Amino acid sequence: MNARHLLTIRDLTFEDVEEILTLTRAVKDDPGAYAQRLQGKTLGMLFQKSSTRTRVSFEVGMFQLGGHALFLGARDLQLGRGETIADTARVLSRYVDGIMARVFAHQDILDLARYGTVPVINGLDDEVHPCQALCDYFTIREHKGDLAGRKIAYIGDGNNMAHSLIAGAVKVGMHIAVASPTGYEPSPQVLDAVADDAARRGVRVEVTNDPTTAVQGADVVYTDVWASMGQEAEREKRLRDFAGFQVNMDLFARAKEDAIFMHCLPAHRGEEVTDEVCDHERSVIFDQAENRLHTQKAIMLLLMGE
Repeated sequence: MNARHLLTIRDLTFEDVEEILTLTRAVKDDPGAYAQRLQGKTLGMLFQKSSTRTRVSFEVGMFQLGGHALFLGARDLQLGRGETIADTARVLSRYVDGIMARVFAHQDILDLARYGTVPVINGLDDEVHPCQALCDYFTIREHKGDLAGRKIAYIGDGNNMAHSLIAGAVKVGMHIAVASPTGYEPSPQVLDAVADDAARRGVRVEVTNDPTTAVQGADVVYTDVWASMGQEAEREKRLRDFAGFQVNMDLFARAKEDAIFMHCLPAHRGEEVTDEVCDHERSVIFDQAENRLHTQKAIMLLLMGE
């Protein structure tokens, strides 16, 4: 892989993304073949935000690759007492072979990569969620085959998940439509940043305020929570603003008849999605959750392997 870190999908080449997806398939099909590839190596996992899937998948993934994962919560580090991200990166680089960080500010991820001397993997920040989106495109390929020319419809907040799905779509050749309430659309800077790749791949990136329009002709219908971590104070306002953006059976039925449903989890059932859709035979949300493990093992192998 050409990239030294995984900070955003935008930083990756088309070839980088294909290499990750191809290796993910190999790792999932024959995990034993990779069992000792990271023997003796340690991943420092820095968590400012709580997590289920990110922590467990990276920790189990390192174990299965023969390495060790070290959980570093915000209270376990000196960041809370004023040590800078830059100094933390320099110190951790003397101890570990890679850093995975799940943080609030995107600048913290950039500083870890700038000041550290080991590969940095972005486990999530307020702007992007690259590991999840790469896992998602692997999951779509697993269920749909070739990705080029297919369409994904994302319904909900134009948040870090939407940003990474947009960035990933133009890398794999999928059209994407994002439907968000007025004022909650994806960042214009993100849309501008992917424009050249979209043109090169012939990909349509659409932003609308109408969920019905977005799901027309979609192979994939995707949603996320309406209030992410750090937005709890806005919850009641967001519930009002996102009325009409719930993925229910009526909306899901307007996509292609063989469309799959996706959600990065955790799901707030009854808010952004109904139980009926979550538990539908064409819902692949738990395949997504499992594939976090395989995709992240591939990423660690490519960044931390010899």
